[in-house]
Amino acid sequence: MERGYKNLVVWQKAKSLAIEIYKLTENFPEAEKYGITSQIRRAAISIPSNIAEGYRRNHQKEKVQFLTIAFGSGAELETQLEISEEIFLIPKSRLAEARALLEEIMKILNVLTCTV
Repeated sequence: MERGYKNLVVWQKAKSLAIEIYKLTENFPEAEKYGITSQIRRAAISIPSNIAEGYRRNHQKEKVQFLTIAFGSGAELETQLEISEEIFLIPKSRLAEARALLEEIMKILNVLTCTV
């Protein structure tokens, strides 16, 4: 059976990013459990989830819609990571890899939304 979206490099990278985000946020303060911790994790999970859902849709317009949602979630995540750094929840040194991966994912999603 074809693996579909699981063969997509962008989905694989987005899944890896979501896992990395969970690791980065595991030591956030308990007081932020339902605040920024939850927001960051939901945005990170949304990226590969929407890529997967889009690629399971039958119509091109629906695929583009879900890729666009994934792109929007990436922008949310980018903002939340910046805020987390500025309020000293995540050290800048630990963000470099996640930011680079997110930037790569965003570039791929941007291309895909124009070519699907």
